[in-house]
Amino acid sequence: MLRYIWPSPLSLVGVLIATSCRAPLCRRDHTLEACGGLLPRLLPRIGFGMCPAAITLGHVILAVDQSTLDLWRLHERVHVAQAERWGPFFPLAYAVASAMAWGRGEDPYSQNCFEREAQQR
Repeated sequence: MLRYIWPSPLSLVGVLIATSCRAPLCRRDHTLEACGGLLPRLLPRIGFGMCPAAITLGHVILAVDQSTLDLWRLHERVHVAQAERWGPFFPLAYAVASAMAWGRGEDPYSQNCFEREAQQR
């Protein structure tokens, strides 16, 4: 039960984004997934200079469309597990990991330890 409660603030943000973007939420295993609606317009704007096709907030996976969701589902599920470990501090930890990679002269996305873990799946 704690694995759902600890990241629940992030999940709530994900649900609010999906509903405000008119993207239908679908339950799949222990996550909620949403794609379509206004997400193709929104996701590129919240990518901090990148253009993400999918993003995870707690137990909510948001994607631009169904084919993208199907392609990135396993990768995003790793981020769900990371959010279960880090809870509401996951965005901060992710940002710190990106800053550390950037400080080492590496790519802040692909060399972020959270992304490297997700890329192994």
